[in-house]
Amino acid sequence: MSLGLREVSPDEVPDWDRRAVEGPGGDVYQSLAWAAYRARWGWRPRYLLFDDGFPLLSLERPWPLVGGAGAYLSRGPVSGGEPAQRTAERLVAAADHLARRGVDVVSSDAEIPAVSGYPALIERGGFRPIEEVQPSRHRMRLPLAAADEDALFRGFGKSIRQRVRAAERAGLRVVRYDCRAPAGSDEGLEAPGGGLEGDVVRPVLARFHGLLEATAARRHFWLAGREAFLDWALAALGAGLLVYLEVRDPADALIAGATFYRHGGRWTYSLSGDVVAERERHPGGVPLVLWRAIQLARREGCDEFDLAGVDVPGARREPREGESMYGLYFFKRLFGAEWLELTGNHERVHRPTRYLLGRVAGRVAGLGRAG
Repeated sequence: MSLGLREVSPDEVPDWDRRAVEGPGGDVYQSLAWAAYRARWGWRPRYLLFDDGFPLLSLERPWPLVGGAGAYLSRGPVSGGEPAQRTAERLVAAADHLARRGVDVVSSDAEIPAVSGYPALIERGGFRPIEEVQPSRHRMRLPLAAADEDALFRGFGKSIRQRVRAAERAGLRVVRYDCRAPAGSDEGLEAPGGGLEGDVVRPVLARFHGLLEATAARRHFWLAGREAFLDWALAALGAGLLVYLEVRDPADALIAGATFYRHGGRWTYSLSGDVVAERERHPGGVPLVLWRAIQLARREGCDEFDLAGVDVPGARREPREGESMYGLYFFKRLFGAEWLELTGNHERVHRPTRYLLGRVAGRVAGLGRAG
């Protein structure tokens, strides 16, 4: 069945984030804050609204010289808790709509379980699987609804429990940067001194980016530059979509830090880094910050804690012992996380020739800017 939709301004949908981010299957990459951030870095947001009130964000990159554009429905359409057939119909309707408006290719990486049958449904609608836009295709999840905190902790691997307790005995503290944090202190966490104003938080997040740069160099993953990282992190923090937790020792020295997204009834582990020189003295820095995040997610009534992905290009499956990502996979398994196979990135090409020319023109323009 064909679904009606139209383009709107974000002002027309005052509850956009409630539907696209906070609802079932919602995602921060469908938020108004993400759209505004991407617009500042050269993308063109298009806000689509289905007749039943369901929103969908399309981010488009116009091709230099040749006209047309490519569209990315980042993590969309979100499932909204509806049957996979309905979500597939939304994707096809959105692609048809964008094609009529000069978009040459539409990419989507909705986080919908593969077991739902969604991949086959959208492939019948003209989409084909492609390599991921995001680092991982699948993710690891820790269910929260059926266990109290003590039971969750007992379910961790012995080495994780020991490292967390050792960190606590050593006096490591976790500072919570979170615009939605309740007034007063929360057990095991501190509020930052000086509040959450930009001039206070910006240097804190800049210091965290320094940790991430060192981690990216060791693990060989892509990391946004400092200004782009700060632009998004400050915007997401201000919108209540991002939480930054920082581990400090009794002398207030930085040990580790991690960011988390709050969306779709879950918290998602995003980025983390630690001070390598402190690992021998404080090996529990990262386990402690993860445990505090899991506690917070459960206290907010989340159904799950998302420990993100561990698969890499060329190996879109559970890592095996001896492979590069196995250590991270094993670490997340020690927290009780289970593997969740997702649909992955798909695209539908409407105008192959202009798509090819647009990609070539984009690369040439990029080389010109670099030169």
